[in-house]
Amino acid sequence: MTAQKNFQIFIYVGLAAVLSWWLVKLNEQRDAEIKIAENSPDFFSVGYYKKEMGLDGLPKSELSAARMEHYKADGSTHLQQPVMTLFNPNQNPWSIKSETGIMAADGDSLQLNGKAYINRDASKTNSALTINTSDLRVKLASHYAQTQAWAEIISPPNRTEGIGMEATFVSPIHLKLLSKVKGRYEIK
Repeated sequence: MTAQKNFQIFIYVGLAAVLSWWLVKLNEQRDAEIKIAENSPDFFSVGYYKKEMGLDGLPKSELSAARMEHYKADGSTHLQQPVMTLFNPNQNPWSIKSETGIMAADGDSLQLNGKAYINRDASKTNSALTINTSDLRVKLASHYAQTQAWAEIISPPNRTEGIGMEATFVSPIHLKLLSKVKGRYEIK
């Protein structure tokens, strides 16, 4: 009988171990599903468009993207092919395009990832201006942008390039290349 009782105890302990293992696996799977749900977008938009007006009722900025996904966990907004347009009174607007972007929860900090193109069309008082760079950080409230990457400023027929750039897109317009600056200028 002792061998039979030992065998029963062994069976019960074995079943308890298998049941415990199964419960742990079930709990890990549930935790993984919850973590996936927390990192998922809570809403999205295809063909996203947003326009911000100033206190004077004039457009201040526009943001459009092929696709927008908002994440509740950190409040960030992920953008595909974003186009940011910054307006200034009595001047042509600045257009900033990139491959992808992330708008912080504060709605003011926009990180543009990949290649970024900044453009302002010519006007009666200003020549056309194009800036090619990448990995651009934009502060929307102050119309300020910066990057540590290579940047090229083109105002035909002139061209200047360097590493790192700071730019302010409101009057007075301020463009600053930070290091290894080279330029080609044509004088008439």
